[in-house]
Amino acid sequence: MKRRGMLRLGAMALLGGTGVLAGCTSAPEIAPVPVDPVTGLPVKLEQQPYRLGTGDKVKITVFRHEDLSGEFEVDGNGYLSLPLIGEVKAAGLTARELEDELERRYGDGYLVNPKISVEILNYRPFYILGEVKEPGQYPYEPGMTVLNAVAKAGGFTFRAKQDGILLQRGGADAPPVVVPGNTPIQPGDIITVPERFF
Repeated sequence: MKRRGMLRLGAMALLGGTGVLAGCTSAPEIAPVPVDPVTGLPVKLEQQPYRLGTGDKVKITVFRHEDLSGEFEVDGNGYLSLPLIGEVKAAGLTARELEDELERRYGDGYLVNPKISVEILNYRPFYILGEVKEPGQYPYEPGMTVLNAVAKAGGFTFRAKQDGILLQRGGADAPPVVVPGNTPIQPGDIITVPERFF
C-alpha cells in the first residue's frame, strides 16, 4: 500500500513537471505589424516596385535584332554595357523604366521605332545576420518572407529572439524595424535576428 501511494505521488509530480515545462515552451508572441525597435510604435514598410541594383542580371530583348539582345549584369557602378549604345545607368530604375530608356537610346540614331523588353533573371542577394545557424548572403526569390529567409539560413539558433527580428531596407544605414515573420522581403534587405536574454 505504501509503495502504491509513492508511485501515485511520483506520477503526479512527473505530470505536474511536464505541465510546467509545457508552459515554458509556449510560442513567442510576435508583433503583428512592423514596429520601431526604440519607440515600439507601428511603422509602415514601403513595398515599392523593384528597382535594379548592382548584381542584378537582366535579359534584354530588342525585337527583330537578336544581335543586340542578350543577358547582362548590372556592374558595381550600376551600369549595363550594351551593344551599339555602350554604358547605360540601370541602378535605381524599374524594369519598365529601363525599357523606356533603352528604347530612347536605341531610337536616337540607331534603330527606327525600337521595341525592347527587360526581364529580371537574377536578383541581388539579401543578407541575414545574428542568431541563425548559417548567417550570410543568400539569393533572393520572388515572394520570400522573413521566415523563408531564416529557413534558408538553417533556422534559428536556440538563443534567437524570434519576436524581435530586425529588417533594414535600403542599405546598412537604413533604420532597423522589428518585423513579424510573414513580412515580405526584397533583394538587398538586411535581416538581423537578435539574441534573447533569459
